[in-house]
Amino acid sequence: MLKLAFASTDRVRVDQHFGAAEGFVVYEVTPDRATLVGVAEFTAPAANAMDGNEDKLAAKIGFLRGCAAVYATAIGASAIRQLVAAGIQPVRTGGADTIGDLLADIGRAIRDGGVVWVDRAVAARVKAGPDKRFADMEKEGWEG
Repeated sequence: MLKLAFASTDRVRVDQHFGAAEGFVVYEVTPDRATLVGVAEFTAPAANAMDGNEDKLAAKIGFLRGCAAVYATAIGASAIRQLVAAGIQPVRTGGADTIGDLLADIGRAIRDGGVVWVDRAVAARVKAGPDKRFADMEKEGWEG
């Protein structure tokens, strides 16, 4: 299972620049299913990080902790460095991609392999083992 985030205004398409993203949707993806697990909306000052204020990225990256990747139409170099340092793969899209299509592609990549960053993320999850995954879930908080 991988956790993925998408910069989106409508929760249907990836249509936002990472730094200026007003919202993210987060899914857990397995080879057979994608489950919506989170939504974040950022207020105007926190959303528009393209003005050079690097501190505004921290809230977004904090929300994305635990995600294997984040999809956006564009991502600046500083944001890429910070995402990679947090263990999150930045992925740029063309802007016409639907989240549903991307989720299906990632599900196939988890099952069949062949996408380098997906293969790496799956291998890292397997290597971490169930104890690490449960510890990560506990850190994120349990909701019943």
